[in-house]
Amino acid sequence: MKKLILVAMILNVGLYSCSPSGPDVIAIPVVYTTAIIGITSNTAQAGGIVTSDAGNVVLAKGICWSRRPVPFTRDSKTNDGSGTGNYGSTMTDLLPNTTYYIRAYATNSEGTAYGNELSFVTESKSETTVTDIDGNVYNIVTIGSQTWMKENLKTTRYNNGDDITTGLNEDLWRNTTSGAYSVYNNDPANDDRYGKLYNWYAAIDPRKIAPQGWHVPTLEEWKALIQAVGDYPLAGGALKESGFSHWHVPNAGATNSSDFIALPAGSRLDNGTYASLGDYGYWWTSTEYLPGSSDAEAILLLNRSPEALQVTGKMQNGSSIRCVKD
Repeated sequence: MKKLILVAMILNVGLYSCSPSGPDVIAIPVVYTTAIIGITSNTAQAGGIVTSDAGNVVLAKGICWSRRPVPFTRDSKTNDGSGTGNYGSTMTDLLPNTTYYIRAYATNSEGTAYGNELSFVTESKSETTVTDIDGNVYNIVTIGSQTWMKENLKTTRYNNGDDITTGLNEDLWRNTTSGAYSVYNNDPANDDRYGKLYNWYAAIDPRKIAPQGWHVPTLEEWKALIQAVGDYPLAGGALKESGFSHWHVPNAGATNSSDFIALPAGSRLDNGTYASLGDYGYWWTSTEYLPGSSDAEAILLLNRSPEALQVTGKMQNGSSIRCVKD
């Protein structure tokens, strides 16, 4: 009987503390792991629900994951704030075709509680598409030594799961110095066809706007693409979608011989107005025009010319983004 009592005491170490009036239950939170969604080859989303802080404020909560069962916060983890309630998390830098185990966690001054364990398998790495954090799938093309998206970026979030600011009126748009996006004329059909128009601050935000393993190209990377398809005087024709489904007449020189399928998404100007859908496509580089300036380098393709033009634009401008593989 004494041995049984001793075993019971050992098993309960960490769950109870002694007091003159008897053992007290240590008041750690109550947390549950929510369903895993949005699984790609290198990202996945999940979250948790903290239903009780047990009388002690929750200081940190998130999810933790590992390639072995029963993950702890010493493994990979997110930190999604404090307090009780629902929260969502995004796991990044995962390996393709790999099994992961996750648990939600919540920490208060008395310790860390874990939710139920779930597992999932990441997708195999695709050689023909890439997927962003929102689950948008983009076709890709290799041109010369580079691999590019064949479509303009559409994500609403950075890679850490933070939302990119949107819905700014003209006043707010012209005055912002942080990342934001718009959809041309706020028309969902334009979002579907042409992607979003991002200001330059979103393009270079350290939270990263491109899918994992990809990035917003530098001016030098755009130059390499242009040279690979025929250099500046004719590169626009090689890059532009042919015909008049999206480009206005005359869509000069357009052959799309590169299979890049450049589309004329127009832009949102630095004064907040929209301009030139169908007439031109304008793509950000990640290169600043001059250190400390309010302009950045961009590439411009026109419906009236077969050229590719290197231009500068105000950082508040809303422009398309094409990403290139790391």
